Amino acid sequence: MKQAVTLRALALAMGALSLIPAALAEEDEKPWSMADEVWGEAAMNASRKAVVDNHGGTPTSYFQAERFELQAFDDEDVLLLDGNAWFGNDENKLWLKTELEYLPDEGEFEEAEVQALWSHAISPYFDFQAGLRQDFEPEGRTHLVAGFQGLAPYLFETDTAAFLSDDGDLTARAEVEYELLLSQRLILQPRAELGFSAQDIPELETGSGVTSLDAGLRLRYEIKREFAPYIGVEWQKRFGDTADYIEAAGGASEGTAFVIGLRAWY
Repeated sequence: MKQAVTLRALALAMGALSLIPAALAEEDEKPWSMADEVWGEAAMNASRKAVVDNHGGTPTSYFQAERFELQAFDDEDVLLLDGNAWFGNDENKLWLKTELEYLPDEGEFEEAEVQALWSHAISPYFDFQAGLRQDFEPEGRTHLVAGFQGLAPYLFETDTAAFLSDDGDLTARAEVEYELLLSQRLILQPRAELGFSAQDIPELETGSGVTSLDAGLRLRYEIKREFAPYIGVEWQKRFGDTADYIEAAGGASEGTAFVIGLRAWY
């Protein structure tokens, strides 16, 4: 009896498997949207194109203060603004970036730069960016910029760029961030930034090779999605000839800061 039931079940299974190719073939012959059957393929193609043009092509804007913080080192405080904004659609954007470092004790900017970039989507997750960067401090310099920005596998936010100055100096920068949701509002964000230089730039206290590493850990609470105060810690290290230049000028090539700040966007 058991053997007969087993044979019958096997026969039914084989019969079902034999229907799969036919079912797949039948499914492939169907339009991807049954609306094509009602309104016609040409009319629906035009409708779908209109949706893409009106939504994916709609210009939008975004403003963000990624890091607006006070970094408290042992010997000095630094007020930092790392902000960006973009205007455009899903495919092409005008992207603006700025990074300002102000020394409250000395009443002056230590670093100040602004970038204006054309950002073009090359995949669902990455943009190619190219444009200009203008440094105001420590020296006024103009750079050509080319790089990539996007979301890497496992949700790592990346921003890499190479800079060619009007003096012919080639440098590069790579930033990586990750957001770990401890709750719906409490978020832990590790962040690292590496600097590189193809040559020595003594007037900027920069040596060739890997020049710097800034690694931080910030814990923010999103009172609203657009408004999130945070605290954290930042470790900064300078390497090689860059460290030698800084120490020769009386500075420190390594330091750790307590951080308190605000992240906001609109």
